[in-house]
Formats: sequence, structure tokens, C-alpha cells
Amino acid sequence: MKRLVVIVGPTAVGKTAAAISVAEKLRAEIISADSRQIFKELTIGTAKPSPEELKKITHHFVGNKSIHDTYDAGQYGRDAISLINSLFESYDWVVLVGGSGLYVKAALEGFDEMPNVPTGLREEIIEEYRIHGLGWLQQQVADADPDFFSTVDQQNPHRLMRGLELLRSSGKSMKSLRVSKKIEHPFNIIKIGLTLPREELYQRIDSRMDKMIETGLFEEARQFHSSKNLNALQTVGYREIFDYFDGLNDYDETVRLLKRNSRRYAKRQLTWFQRDAEIKWFENETQILNFLSEIIVSR
Repeated sequence: MKRLVVIVGPTAVGKTAAAISVAEKLRAEIISADSRQIFKELTIGTAKPSPEELKKITHHFVGNKSIHDTYDAGQYGRDAISLINSLFESYDWVVLVGGSGLYVKAALEGFDEMPNVPTGLREEIIEEYRIHGLGWLQQQVADADPDFFSTVDQQNPHRLMRGLELLRSSGKSMKSLRVSKKIEHPFNIIKIGLTLPREELYQRIDSRMDKMIETGLFEEARQFHSSKNLNALQTVGYREIFDYFDGLNDYDETVRLLKRNSRRYAKRQLTWFQRDAEIKWFENETQILNFLSEIIVSR
């Protein structure tokens, strides 16, 4: 029986290192389920695997798209499912790792095509947002679909506006839009969650942000300042720095927001994944490897 090992968890928890250890043990390749690491132009702010890590194990969906490409969870799901089935022709195990809940869901369950948005609705919402601001936009989405609002990046106006236009045009919740029938796979799925005590996780997030800044995060972001409205750049780690470049915050406040918003993002990731009762949670690589060893022995 072919097996797909899925490793999920919040940002900075150590998923990349754990996935490499697992892939080495299982002699498998890694499929990334990260909606930001997929872009080739973004490196520091997306915490991509290092060149050394990429040499250890073959990774897929890391740096293979441009920030100028149109690419979403639905297309990723179709591409990932095709690749998984292809890899199983040569391997007994495949490892999928990432913290983007929609990407993981799309790969495991499928993702329906979104409804067409009526002409003019998108522009109408953009204009309303321009007039009323982020607080209004957040309230509109929260009122229309509380479940979706609890998991979306609430500081990301582009994600919120996209959600609102789909909610208004369809009259349905995002949950009902995302998939009508789960895909039946010809392989077993083992879901693993990597987590840490909240205080330790937040310390790791803050430390990693300090390291990102030290290694050139602001310089990397400056390269894309003129393209700041691209969907690929509407993400924690870049938006805050664009505001700094635009004079909205000073340097110290920008660093504070980078850390705070990264911690908030981690909390939303945990909220998303903890809803899945099939995920078995561990706090380190050793626990994960021991768990998988038991499965191998019992085959």
C-alpha cells in the first residue's frame, strides 16, 4: 500500500527539518504545500528551504512559479494530486509538508472551481473598501461567513475582498464552495501535526524574524516595492515592510508588527489544523520518526 505522509503545523515550528528527516528515513521525495515558497522571487521572507536542504531531498513546488503568475489553491490541488500519483509509480512513500491550510486541503480533498464573479462586483467592493477601510471590510466578511473569517488572514485586504466577492456572488459559505465531494485516493494518508508550547513557539517566531531581518529581509522586500499590489505579496513579512517604505510606520514599529503578525498567523494556522481530528500531534522529529517506525514495522 502506498502512503502519503502529511506534515503540517504553524510557521517556524520546524516543519522543513522534520520533513527532510522523514523523507530520508522513508526514501521519499517532498511536496511543498506552502502558498509562498512556491514563488521563485521570494526567499528570505518565505523561509524557503536552504540550498543545502534542497540538495538533501528532492523538493517539489518550491520556487517554481513567479509572483506575476496567476496561481491559486485550486490549481495547486490539481497539480499536486497529479504529481503525487506520478511519484507513487516509483516510491512507496511521499511526504507532503506545509502550513498553508487551503493548499493541504486542496491536495487531499480536491477543490471545486470558484463561481464566476459578476462584472463590476469586484470593482464595487474595492471602491467600498477604499471609502470605508479595513475595519469595514473585516466586519462584512465576518457577518457573511464567520467560519471563513476565523481562518482567513484578517489583515490581508486582498484575501478579504476575494472572499467577499465570492460570498456575495454565490450566496454560499466558503466551506460549501471549496469542495462538493472529497476525492477518493488509491493510497493511505497519514496526517502528522508538529507543534510546540505557545510561549516556545512565539520565541522561535521572534528569533526567526530577527534572523530574517539580519540576512536581508528589508532589502529583499525593497526589490518588490513597486509590485506591492500583486496577490503574491499580500502576506505577512512583506506588507509590513511596504508600509515602512511608504512612511506609514517607523523601523521599530515595523519590526514589532512583523513579529506580532507572524505570531497571529501561527495562531490562525493552529486553529485551522486543530479542527482536523485525523491529525496526530507531536513536538519534535524524534517522536514523529518513532511513530512512523511503528507503522513500518506493523505493515
